[in-house]
Amino acid sequence: MHDIRFIRDEPTVFDAALARRGVEPAGQRLVELDRDLRAVQTALQNGLARRNEASRAIGQAKASRDEATAAALMAEVAELKAGIPALEEQERQATRALNDVLASLPNLPDADVPDGTDEAGNVVVHKRGTPREFSFPVVEHDVLGARLGLDFDAAVAMSGSRFAVLKGGIARLHRALGQWMLDVQTRDHGYLEITPPLLVRDHALFGTGQLPKAAEDMFQAGDHWMIPTSEVPLTNLVREKIVAESDLPLRFTALTTCFRSEAGAAGKDTRGLIRQHQFDKVEMVSITTSDQSEAEHERMTICAEAILDKLGLAYRRMLLCAGDMGFTARKTYDLEVWLPGQGRYREISSCSNCGDFQARRMDARYRPAEGKGTVFVHSLNGSGLAVGRTLVAILETFQESDGSVTIPAVLHPYIGGLTRLERM
Repeated sequence: MHDIRFIRDEPTVFDAALARRGVEPAGQRLVELDRDLRAVQTALQNGLARRNEASRAIGQAKASRDEATAAALMAEVAELKAGIPALEEQERQATRALNDVLASLPNLPDADVPDGTDEAGNVVVHKRGTPREFSFPVVEHDVLGARLGLDFDAAVAMSGSRFAVLKGGIARLHRALGQWMLDVQTRDHGYLEITPPLLVRDHALFGTGQLPKAAEDMFQAGDHWMIPTSEVPLTNLVREKIVAESDLPLRFTALTTCFRSEAGAAGKDTRGLIRQHQFDKVEMVSITTSDQSEAEHERMTICAEAILDKLGLAYRRMLLCAGDMGFTARKTYDLEVWLPGQGRYREISSCSNCGDFQARRMDARYRPAEGKGTVFVHSLNGSGLAVGRTLVAILETFQESDGSVTIPAVLHPYIGGLTRLERM
């Protein structure tokens, strides 16, 4: 959500920032809606004030036996009371009209976010690791995995496309990956482990920005929604709360199953594990102050990179352009891992600084150590990492000529000492 005071003061600056994201100007419309709201609020406040003033005057008129004045004042109070509900309804409608437009607009990009309309405008920040060279023809993970216990046919038979069944060693490796990632983020990086609900209500998704914009990309279960990412419940831990500045930053992490309908991805990545309806992911969320959020963003991204470094996977960090960022982000780094089978880099983590955008939607604040009042927190989120996509990278990077896969050493204690995936 946006600060209407900023828009009121700088509508052209606001529109220029929206234009960088390919969004039509909205500043003037918002100024007009704000003006309408403030006008009806003034009328309502004046009406209430006059009603109270006239009510007090009735007692004074009666005390002085001025029945004519008392009768006139009583008639005025009755008229004011009759008109107040209509003004209150006008205020509700004006508030809704303003908030509906504000809620529909994405976050504004930071000044150092590059211009661009899609992924072609993204900028390489750095590369880490060297893509492995092979002495034999490499295959993609879906072909390789089919020999190791990755069963798409069984999943399709019971659930349809974009689901998978994992069996035996590959199931153990998938489980080990998630547990190891969670341990790294809690033990090495100081995130607090959370086990959150997997079903949330509308207001939670509105707070983090998935509703109303991305409703078609999620699954609904009665009056609940299945979480598309644990960013939703983790960030909502501070919803409608005021925390002390001394308690910040708050750092949460969770390993959860996530659910996405992928309605906007028809035809993309229909094979394999890259784009599934159901997947596991370790998520990181930070809640901090405005002057610390930029440094926290860098820290969070490094925490995600640590997973790839420890696994020995080649990757690059990308700074997303204004037109390729998610709805709530003001700045995003994507980590893209090298997939030898596909011969390209693919996204495996996205770390975003949302500024106070989500906090305004959730009314999440902190109380500064000095000064009065409260201030909106800044929220950040990032994958540390997506388990299925990490499994894909391991299968393709560490495949051997006989169809087996070497398991990275850091995972051996989590998989009972198993060092290699063999054909089932």
